[in-house]
Amino acid sequence: MSSETIRTVVGWSAIINLVIVTIWFLTFCAFHDGLYRLHRRWFSISPETFDTIHYAGMAWYKISIWLFFVTPYLAMRLLV
Repeated sequence: MSSETIRTVVGWSAIINLVIVTIWFLTFCAFHDGLYRLHRRWFSISPETFDTIHYAGMAWYKISIWLFFVTPYLAMRLLV
């Protein structure tokens, strides 16, 4: 596999993952109460804990995207 192919795959992976985290955030904002009611059926958590879990998950996911996709893509762009 050529470096151009790897760079393309990493770049598209970054874009796809950033779209996923954006959809997650928009869904969370738009349907917060409904999502909380749904999860409250399964878990005994407060709204504050629910928000914390989601925001921490989004932060972890976004940091992972930057660490594993965006940064390597930019490094590959700089080398070639």
